[in-house]
Amino acid sequence: MASPREHGQQPVEEAAGDQQEYTTVLTDPVNFNVKHPLFSSWTLWYDHGGKRLTSAQSWEQNLKELITFDTVEDFWGVYNNIAKANELQSGANYHLFKKGIRPMWEDTANARGGKWVFQLQKQRGADINDYWLYTMLACIGESFEYEDEICGAVVSLRKGFSRLALWTRSCGPREMTEHIGRQFKGLVGLNMQIEFQPHSDASKSGAHGKDKYVV
Repeated sequence: MASPREHGQQPVEEAAGDQQEYTTVLTDPVNFNVKHPLFSSWTLWYDHGGKRLTSAQSWEQNLKELITFDTVEDFWGVYNNIAKANELQSGANYHLFKKGIRPMWEDTANARGGKWVFQLQKQRGADINDYWLYTMLACIGESFEYEDEICGAVVSLRKGFSRLALWTRSCGPREMTEHIGRQFKGLVGLNMQIEFQPHSDASKSGAHGKDKYVV
């Protein structure tokens, strides 16, 4: 009987060996060859704080765009190769926002919005790493029911505490805003109260909204 090779056919063993073997980051964190696209592209920003900035212009000049990514694997590549949140110097901030949205009140996507905020005292500084990671994963995984409302998130290191904020596109209606707040707490595993602050209040020194949202 003639062999498969004599008829120009490739043996089954060889044919199977020529097929590309797909490897994900879950099975090989270094030599993976498959990437999982995100629903949106996200940009990581950084500002180092340092000396007190006296104007919005000088703050914007201090803001650095680090990288934009659009796959799960690229996110982990970034996360695993930058300083953790609690390692930032006092006054510094990481900002993770959807591509095209700058992490500032003046951006049109943020102008009418606000943020859900919570703080951790210095003695719980390491906890901020987990909360920041879970917040980023919730954002890039588009885990919120009102996903179109999510603009980004900010983690800030200060002398005696750390702060984390989830930025939204609008301040209402109240039921929707509070639902986002409750989801935020659940997604990051938070068991403390958080407060919603409209950007219009935060931009005015000493101003506080009459109708505070707390969940």
